[in-house]
Amino acid sequence: MEFKQLVDTAEKWCSGNPFDLIFAEEIDERRLDFYAEPGISFYVLCPDNMNGGTDNFHVWSESEDCLPFLQLAQDYISSCGKKTLLEILDKVFRSFRPLLGLPDIDDDTFEEYHADVEEEPETDHQQMGVSQQ
Repeated sequence: MEFKQLVDTAEKWCSGNPFDLIFAEEIDERRLDFYAEPGISFYVLCPDNMNGGTDNFHVWSESEDCLPFLQLAQDYISSCGKKTLLEILDKVFRSFRPLLGLPDIDDDTFEEYHADVEEEPETDHQQMGVSQQ
């Protein structure tokens, strides 16, 4: 994908959340830098298949406070299949929700889904052992 299209995608993504695209560099790294208050920053290195560069996205932060929150997005990128910039940015946003003071949507979905489910009493299961002869 051309870098201009990636920048357009990033700007559109930023319009729906607290992050701003603060820097975009195509020449050396094809890098997009994002920032949101209170001091949350990360960047995305974009694939450059046409010029022999990397073929996967990469997310990172120069802030040690932010790095642990990027693990979900990094794991997602490492999993099988091609990812789009929008999919990756959505994973990053989901990861940073607690730092942004927003509820974690995964937990809310889980609680809503299980709110009406009645638990059945557990039955005693006979323990299967290996006899030692």
